[in-house]
Amino acid sequence: MLKLRKILLCDWLYYIILLLVIIISIIRLSIPLTSKYTGKEKETIGIITKINIKNNKVTFFIKGKEQLIVTYYLKNNKKIDVSIGDKIKVFGTLEKPSLNSNTSLFNYRKYLKRKKVFYILKCKKYIIISKNKNIYYYLKKLLIKRLNNNPYLYTFILGDKSLLKESVKRSYQSNGISHLFAISGMHITLLVNIIKKLLLKLKLSENKLFTITTSILLIYLILVGLSPSILRAILFYILFSLNNINYFYIKPQNLFFITMSISLLINPYYVFDIAYLYSYSISFFLIILSKEISSPNYILNLIKVSLVSFLISLPITLYNFSEINILSILYNLFYVPLISLIIFPLSLVVVLIKPIEPIYNWFISILEKTSLYLSHINILKITFKKLSLIIYLIYFLLISIILIKKNKKIVIIFLLILFLHQQIPYIDNSTYLEVLNVDQGDSLILHFNQKNLLIDTGGKKSEYSKGEIFNNILSPSLKTHGIKRINYLVLTHGDYDHMGEAINLVNNFKVEKVIFNCGEYNDLEKELIKVLDKKKIPYYSCIKELNIDKNKLYLLQTKVYDNENDNSNVIYTEIDGYKFMFMGDASVITEKEILDKYSLPDIDVLKVGHHGSKTSSGKEFIDKINPKYSIISVGKNNRYGHPNKEALENLGGSNIYRTDLDGSIMFKINNNKLKIETCSP
Repeated sequence: MLKLRKILLCDWLYYIILLLVIIISIIRLSIPLTSKYTGKEKETIGIITKINIKNNKVTFFIKGKEQLIVTYYLKNNKKIDVSIGDKIKVFGTLEKPSLNSNTSLFNYRKYLKRKKVFYILKCKKYIIISKNKNIYYYLKKLLIKRLNNNPYLYTFILGDKSLLKESVKRSYQSNGISHLFAISGMHITLLVNIIKKLLLKLKLSENKLFTITTSILLIYLILVGLSPSILRAILFYILFSLNNINYFYIKPQNLFFITMSISLLINPYYVFDIAYLYSYSISFFLIILSKEISSPNYILNLIKVSLVSFLISLPITLYNFSEINILSILYNLFYVPLISLIIFPLSLVVVLIKPIEPIYNWFISILEKTSLYLSHINILKITFKKLSLIIYLIYFLLISIILIKKNKKIVIIFLLILFLHQQIPYIDNSTYLEVLNVDQGDSLILHFNQKNLLIDTGGKKSEYSKGEIFNNILSPSLKTHGIKRINYLVLTHGDYDHMGEAINLVNNFKVEKVIFNCGEYNDLEKELIKVLDKKKIPYYSCIKELNIDKNKLYLLQTKVYDNENDNSNVIYTEIDGYKFMFMGDASVITEKEILDKYSLPDIDVLKVGHHGSKTSSGKEFIDKINPKYSIISVGKNNRYGHPNKEALENLGGSNIYRTDLDGSIMFKINNNKLKIETCSP
């Protein structure tokens, strides 16, 4: 035993183990993941492992040859007649998850592949083969029933945030407090203390107490799944307890290395999980800095923990979200006690004593309302252009040196690099046009002369889809470019698919001026104007040109028609020798008017009118402007049949790019040369 203790006290042992595990993990990650399905199956059998219901959409997670996601739509307000553990036969088609169709945004296919999910099954019908007889699923079903579909009980008991409202989840992310919703060591410690207090009356030995507690934790771990943060917290508790019981005197950081090694052996793909990166990086530094952080003053201790957590998570946050919120350091002083001392303990109690759930929900309402309110405070939210991964690794290295070595010179170097990083969009002399894939709609980012123009915002009118384009595409795309200020928001016209996200944009980004088209304001435009007046943002309509430094944007359509499409702003500009034209939803009527009024040159880049509709892109107009590149912003398999065959034939002399096929389309001008990049879905 003494010899074992001596070996376990050697620091190099843990470094070697971790290094070997990292090498093994790299080898495992290099092996391509392949599906056991061909993709041609029309039916499959599996056991339901999870069910999510939102509105009339049901998502099953079933375990067949491998894990599958099954989507099914309830009809006529029917209720679902299956539960987890049931064996079902599902009829439908297998489809690969979507790729990201906008540069640098979330890649759903890659995300699911790392979880070994290769297909989504579009279910037409299903049959129940047998009801659940498995004790594991029976226990899980009992636990889920006790949670009563309460989103926060799901979050704090199961580690499952899928039931939280998207707007609320985004507020937690924006406020820098989303890490508090991952089950961590703090939560597990509280759970362990409750278990021990309940067992103390039995007067058990330390070893038996540890065995029972560990068994309960392992059962809990299996029931909730091996999520990275829960796995880390429970593994570390077990190792820490064994270390104390057996008097091994292993350093906490070495126990952490073993915990990390075990988790990577279980699943090397954890390294791509943001929760894993947050959990392990923050926990490691809190362990090695425990002496410096520790203070008898709870508030002072909380401030130090909050500051360390903010600094360590900064590179991860910047790489994934391109934005940090300095105020999150202060916000954590309120939310850490609220969640750790009130909400999480109450979560455990509510599972056992249901009548107190209204009290629990009252605290939840405080949590949600304050977070939603604070998320609209933008004063210290700082946006950074997304750069190479190596930059964020350098940030992590510099922050590590600052925290461990307390080197003031490194602090200055770090702040200087961070400042220069944040200033890139303001000193960036490059010229680019990015046509975003916003489904059936338009949105284009134009950057030149260090100015940012946004032509249209896209938008979906469906009640369930409002805000989706802004939150999932427009906002993250702008932040990826480091854009927080829009010098000009040019709205071609008042249709929802062109300006539906304008209010969200104005409420979340600094917009200096807004340009409307000719004609009377419709209801959607009037709603936006109310917000513009409140924020004192100037707006103009039916103007002929915009002077932007040495460049001019000509708005060619100034005649008033009796419909929004023909009233669309038609924009012409020349930048760095290349001629651009943006048609909005203008029809052949507007095209003829423009031809009669102006002598147009050959166009290099044309944003085709009305998504390639047969009412636009007339042969006479296209032959006259002779576009070299034609962009059609159009939704995949849209119900309008866009783009029209005749329009495509008229555009046949140009190189055609379509957002439904090519994803977002980037035109970059460097040294007077045009480079085109796409993001095919």
